[in-house]
Amino acid sequence: MRFRVRRRVLYQVGIHATLLLILMAVAFPVYFAVVMGTLSHQDAYAFPPKLVPGGELWRNVSEVWQRVNLGRLMLNSTVVAVAVTVGKIVLSILAAFAFTHFRFRGRVLLFPLSMITQMLPLPVRIVPAYGLMASFGWLNTYYALIVPYLASTTGLLLFRQFFLTVPDELPDAARVDGAGPLRYLVSVLLPLSKTNIAALFVIEFVYMWNEYLWPLIVTTVPNMRVAQIGLKMMITSERTAAEWNIIMAGAVLIMLPPLVVLIAMRRQFAQGIAMQSTK
Repeated sequence: MRFRVRRRVLYQVGIHATLLLILMAVAFPVYFAVVMGTLSHQDAYAFPPKLVPGGELWRNVSEVWQRVNLGRLMLNSTVVAVAVTVGKIVLSILAAFAFTHFRFRGRVLLFPLSMITQMLPLPVRIVPAYGLMASFGWLNTYYALIVPYLASTTGLLLFRQFFLTVPDELPDAARVDGAGPLRYLVSVLLPLSKTNIAALFVIEFVYMWNEYLWPLIVTTVPNMRVAQIGLKMMITSERTAAEWNIIMAGAVLIMLPPLVVLIAMRRQFAQGIAMQSTK
């Protein structure tokens, strides 16, 4: 009995030690970026690297903020991320509601066809998408940064699977009470879908915040760039040494909005992911 208890304790200690090592390996690059953002240019190139924060954080932040107009770029990233996320959620809910609560011709065929678009992400169709944006005159506008991402089946699949778990008696009861389809969707299904909405919001916001390739192609004027491109612009040339202390200060700033969103919605996000994993 004593041997079993000791073995169980050693097993638990080994599990926690392994998880701690994994956490340290994942968190160390973030910590190193924060430390680098607080150093001077000379200290950033010191060897061995310094792992203790310095006192140059505000100077570095001010420098990167003014050099690439980071405030404007972060505003663009916020507008694009929020607009795409909200648009995807609204369209996904409406499409999932139509597929699960209405009977129409071609419904059985349309859903698999929509799922096929998952195999064609935006980078695959980037040339025709760029040509379409150019023909509309949308280059260097929010339209080009937002509209191509609205057509996505990720949210459609998420909400469809959830709506299928709703008992059939619920829409029948709403119909008896005189609630139409839209009223039933707004008053009944949306409150039940709050955790799924939160999970999709966090996933899509972080994904759009980190987008780089498409904004790089469809924007050529500085005021329409996004934060990720502004950070890349800090690495000016291979002939000159990059100011990694300033670059890392900018990287820390850019990490803050998605971090705030994740912390603010962490409970709903975890519940939404857990709910989907149990289905």
